[in-house]
Amino acid sequence: MSKIINVRLELDKIDKSKIIVGEKGKYLNIIVAERKETDQYGNTHTVYIQQTKEEREAKEEKKYMGSGKEYEFENDVKNLVPGSEDDDLPF
Repeated sequence: MSKIINVRLELDKIDKSKIIVGEKGKYLNIIVAERKETDQYGNTHTVYIQQTKEEREAKEEKKYMGSGKEYEFENDVKNLVPGSEDDDLPF
């Protein structure tokens, strides 16, 4: 059984000062945390911008960017390859 988390981000909420410019591009560190309870829309996770140590110590409010839902699915190759149930291949 495999799991994925499909998230939806509100890009307008990105704090531009949190964008890290590296050699290969621009990055934003985010946190995806499991919610204590599923919300009214079925979201199981919340997404916010990672805080610095100083922001955490000062108990600054987290900057929420979105939410997400967890999905579970079978990790069966037969379900991924069309027609694989019908063939008689030895692999």
